[in-house]
Amino acid sequence: MDKFKEIIKKIINYALSLFSNDIGIDLGTASTLVCVKGKGIVLCEPSVVAVERGTSRVLAVGEEAKRMLGRTPGNIMAIRPMRDGVITDFEVTEAMLRHFIRKVRNRRFQVRPRIIIAIPSGITEVEKRAVKESAERAGAREVYLIEEPVAAAIGVGLPIQEPIGNMIIDIGGGTTEIAVISLAGTVFSKSIRIGGDEMDVAIVEYLKKTYNLMVGERTSENIKIKIGSAYPMEEEMTLEVKGRDLVAGLPKAVTITSEEIREALQEPLRAILEITKISLERTPPELSADLIEHGIVLAGGGALLRGLDKLIAEETGLPVHVADDPLTAVVSGTGVCLENIHFLKKISAPIKSEISS
Repeated sequence: MDKFKEIIKKIINYALSLFSNDIGIDLGTASTLVCVKGKGIVLCEPSVVAVERGTSRVLAVGEEAKRMLGRTPGNIMAIRPMRDGVITDFEVTEAMLRHFIRKVRNRRFQVRPRIIIAIPSGITEVEKRAVKESAERAGAREVYLIEEPVAAAIGVGLPIQEPIGNMIIDIGGGTTEIAVISLAGTVFSKSIRIGGDEMDVAIVEYLKKTYNLMVGERTSENIKIKIGSAYPMEEEMTLEVKGRDLVAGLPKAVTITSEEIREALQEPLRAILEITKISLERTPPELSADLIEHGIVLAGGGALLRGLDKLIAEETGLPVHVADDPLTAVVSGTGVCLENIHFLKKISAPIKSEISS
């Protein structure tokens, strides 16, 4: 009887899949990317929600909400419901997911979609359940969770099903994920809650300490993108930065150099190098030999920091490659999994049931 029910369930799920827009989501601290089965990546927006203060009324989501960061009147809050790769505001995350799902769904059909969500490898079982429940409440029929470094490895085309070592470093907004993968399984993984956001904070603190200049997170991110680097450049750059003088309280502008920003980024970069070395030390010898030949692949927005590949290569002695499109590596991996549900079930991250006391 149980076998018969299982067969019926599979038939129903197959029938529903014909009429639903199955979705893959990279639910990131900085940005959320969404792909739809058969269509590719259809959405890339900041993970920001503007809500009315004192209520749960959502006023704006994504790009529109990000423009409000640091500029809202007293009755509006522009917030990031994800912090360090995990949900900090369950209700707002659910509203954000619902908004993005509604935006990409085919409105001719109302069948709820199957959703794959990429998650940091280091999150707890409670955090996994929070992600899953948010997606279900936002309208998912089925929810699968896949670890971000595994999704990124699939997205950049690494041969993770082969009996060889593949190492990927995925540097996102809130976390840096490192994994060594072989035979479609994670041999070793490490996750730290340091990423692009920590780099932005480091720039803010440097400008405070050096110039008594206060800038917002949008400005610090812009500085990182325009002149940030991890390794000395052939031609160093300068940038005029505007903010508020902490002493006089008045608007102020200073000119900073790329060397200064490189100095400001030393601490988060050291943390990333440290877990890279730990991961290499704990990789089995046979797979280490593969890494000498195939090297390390960088993905995620942080991989775009100038010279980061050179810095890691110098520190590890291994070849380091930046993915062709590091920003979309994770969501592209979820898209590949949407096309092969059997493979997805094999690599998806299980959620352990709660143990009653």
